[in-house]
Parts: sequence; C-alpha cells; structure tokens
Amino acid sequence: MKCPHCNIEVNENFSNNFIGNDKDGRYNLLWMNCPNVKCEKFIIKLQKRDNLNKVIEEYLVRPITASRPPVPVEVDKNFSDDYNEACLVVNFSPKASAALSRRCLQNILREKAGVKKGDLANEIQEVIDDGKLPTYLIESIDAIRNIGNFAAHPNKSKITGEIVPVEIGEAEWLLDVIESLFDFYFVQPKILQEKRNELNKKLADLGKPKMK
Repeated sequence: MKCPHCNIEVNENFSNNFIGNDKDGRYNLLWMNCPNVKCEKFIIKLQKRDNLNKVIEEYLVRPITASRPPVPVEVDKNFSDDYNEACLVVNFSPKASAALSRRCLQNILREKAGVKKGDLANEIQEVIDDGKLPTYLIESIDAIRNIGNFAAHPNKSKITGEIVPVEIGEAEWLLDVIESLFDFYFVQPKILQEKRNELNKKLADLGKPKMK
C-alpha cells in the first residue's frame, strides 16, 4: 500500500482494536505509523463488519484528504477531471470513486488504446489481446474484472458510471491502474519525444539528417 500521507510504498502493519456493536454491525479501529522515517504519521481506518465478522465497509479516517499524487501535467483534462474527483471521494464513498474511475478507464482505453466501444469487460479483453501493453499493465487491467467481481455486478461493465457495490480495495486498485496508464500513455511518450527532439537538434548542429 502507499502511505496516504507521503505516498511512499509501505508494508501494511495495522494494529486492530474492536470498538463495539450497533444495529448496523460491529466496528474495528485499525491504526499504524508510516514506517518511512521522513513521515511516521498515523494512518487510521474504521472498519464495519457483519455478523460473520466479514469486512463490509472500510474508511480512511486519517488523513481525510485526497492521498494521491497530482496528475501529471501531460494528461489531458478530460481524463484528469474524473481521476481527481475519484481521488477526492475515495475515502468517503468508494462506490462513487470506483464509478468515476471505471468511466475514466474506459475513456482511456477508447481514446488512447483505440478499442471498439462496448462493455468495459470486452474493451479490457481487446486491449489485452492486442498485446501492445507491457505485461505488468496487462495483468493489472485484467485484475480489474476479478477484483470488481464483474460477473456478479454486470453494470460495472455495461454502465461504467453507475453507483454499484464495490469490493474491499477495488476503488484503490482502479486508481492505481489509472496512474500506471497515465504514465504509459502520456508521461513516457512525452519524455521520449523530448529526448528525440534533443537528439535531432544535436544531429542538425552536426549537419546530419534527423531521426526518421
């Protein structure tokens, strides 16, 4: 997991304290300090469990602000708007955050990967079959269908922006995948283009032809 304060990847090591029951369920408080010596801030979550002690809701209590790095400047506004809003609401409404993220993901696959418009599950399969993405991204995108339990909630695929139940960790996973896609489709091509431009300038100064 990423520390929601410093955004550094850390291992989860939460202490767990049972708070009590009410008519809606039983509640546990989870807390840990970020192990990053430059941070060491408290991360606190509130869990709601059912009668079988299964986690049915989980909220980040501290910090309560968006805990994601800013969208790279290279990303187009029509993608960044949905992503930013998904980040802002993920701690308060994972359902709403996931709906925004699914819509953002679908727009990326359509406009950047060039998939045919259809159900999100089919679009994911198309981009996987295309084989143009690196393995780590293919595996991450493929996992969206399993983590989100698309078979049980088909509207996640058919009506991507609809507010439907989410699995634990689903909303956060969607944001992770979108971050990776932003880097692949927007940031890295920009970096490579800038390097190409620099090289072409050097070649021109030497009186040599530009790269094709």
